[in-house]
Amino acid sequence: MPSTKIELNHNKVARLQGLDELAALLFPNNKNQQRLFLAVFVELKYAPDQFLSSLSFLCKKYRISRRLLETTRSKMRRMGLIDHVSRFNKKYGYREGWVFSSRFAKACTRLADMAAACRQRRDGLQERKDRDLFRYL
Repeated sequence: MPSTKIELNHNKVARLQGLDELAALLFPNNKNQQRLFLAVFVELKYAPDQFLSSLSFLCKKYRISRRLLETTRSKMRRMGLIDHVSRFNKKYGYREGWVFSSRFAKACTRLADMAAACRQRRDGLQERKDRDLFRYL
């Protein structure tokens, strides 16, 4: 059975050139989810105010099942690519629907910043703390 784990290999990320390659990276070995990711992304990108009140119209438009829509939508939400807006949100005019989220981009930036910060040399106390980590693993 092919793996569905996302592999954030630095070479793969550096070679990404388009949205289709991003879809293949985020949804490996599943062409249906890649296709639906592209549909959601493009529809949301070109929607007025980048806001969609529902994603259900995608089922008819792209001839996909409701189950595939829900699976892909939930994965996109867990990754932080899209967010659900409740009708109590003043920013979106008290409308319920779906928007792009910045959580994925912020998490990737934080991961890169943390990796860079951990590489910096500190004082002797920090060195002892870092070396003590090996004792507990």
